[in-house]
Amino acid sequence: MSKKSIVAIVGRPNVGKSTLFNRIIKERKAIVDDTPGVTRDRLYAVAEWLNREFILVDTGGITLQETDFSKEIRMQSEIAIEEADAIIFVIDYKRGIEEDDKQVAKILYKTKKPIILIVNKYDNKTQIDEAYNFMTLGLGMPIMISAEHGIGVGDLLDKTIEVIKKPEVTESENDFRVAIVGKPNVGKSSLVNAILNEKRMIVSNVPGTTTDSVDSSFVYKNNEYTLVDTAGMRKKGRIFENLEKYSYLRSISTINKADVVLLVIDISQPVTDHDTNIGGFAFEEKKPILIIANKWDLVDKNSTTILKKEEEIRAYFKYLKYAEIIFTSAIEKQRVHKIFDLVEGIKISLKKRVRTSVLNEIINKAQLLNPAPNHNGGRLKILYSSQVDAYIPTFVLFVNDVNYMHFSYKRYIENQIRNQFAFKGVPINIIVRERT
Repeated sequence: MSKKSIVAIVGRPNVGKSTLFNRIIKERKAIVDDTPGVTRDRLYAVAEWLNREFILVDTGGITLQETDFSKEIRMQSEIAIEEADAIIFVIDYKRGIEEDDKQVAKILYKTKKPIILIVNKYDNKTQIDEAYNFMTLGLGMPIMISAEHGIGVGDLLDKTIEVIKKPEVTESENDFRVAIVGKPNVGKSSLVNAILNEKRMIVSNVPGTTTDSVDSSFVYKNNEYTLVDTAGMRKKGRIFENLEKYSYLRSISTINKADVVLLVIDISQPVTDHDTNIGGFAFEEKKPILIIANKWDLVDKNSTTILKKEEEIRAYFKYLKYAEIIFTSAIEKQRVHKIFDLVEGIKISLKKRVRTSVLNEIINKAQLLNPAPNHNGGRLKILYSSQVDAYIPTFVLFVNDVNYMHFSYKRYIENQIRNQFAFKGVPINIIVRERT
């Protein structure tokens, strides 16, 4: 299972962090404004350079001044720094080194992590000697860039790829990691306690050193699992209003390292945007997902309640049609024992391999029953298909012209494969290639 590196963009307010974030991810996702302090929440996206992917995090500006949300912004930036594998430190060329820059530098000194110093808003290509003026921060030679115009961003990305580690790949049966994620107060800790007590075969309990998560190893039906809980995200004395917005990155880090994600929601309360954001990241990372609707004991029930609740969940998580849903009560241990039966089913789906001859027979029947529509001036014809080795089920379709593949027909083929071969609880990856 591969793990993407995390790269955080930090600096004082209004140095162009969000502009740089948008430039790297090639879309306007972060809010850009001349007013300092616009970026209050962390934003994150998957970035790619030279066929290497990493998670890029945009943070709010760190400042010594007592302004609205300054403590909260500093807290979320510190979390981003703690979780990051590398840090891009941005300062403003036009304003030079200010006291806030020096304070951010002091924070970064202590991390012992790769720091890439960036001097932004630099449009003068000729006076390269000016870079030496910024070496007084003690972070080495800076890269001079203009995020707005794209000058020097390629050099920055080259350096980023150089300092981050290559993706880790683990294939050990004894390192099957199950992440339990969700917003605060959905009952993650209670669920973990119920699961471990139910199994009664705990091997070890190892506190995380940087993420405040707890890795619990246990055996279920002769299979070893590592259950990763993010319930330790809250620390007394560091609780702020609307704390849930500060838990994103730790959830992301946990999801990124997981083989299967248990997405916990509080079914006694309406589903929120924070629930869907966490689920959305797991979806984007192509993770097998099990939705756990917890606190079922707090719901007023009748004969149709469970069907209505499932419809409500499906409406919010339309992109997770493949994810199974289980209704639990961690406090009363209701259906907790079934969670890892479903995880076992996901493991079976991940290992499932389809014979090429059988796969092509199903694909051909699917085309006969529902031929591809005309798209981009032609009609798609799937000539040949095969499953390739990958962590999640991955199928390559060789076609007459990749431009003729409409997303809806690709989804149709995926559904045919899923239904015919019972791929439960896992995403399916479809790769379309033109036959030469």
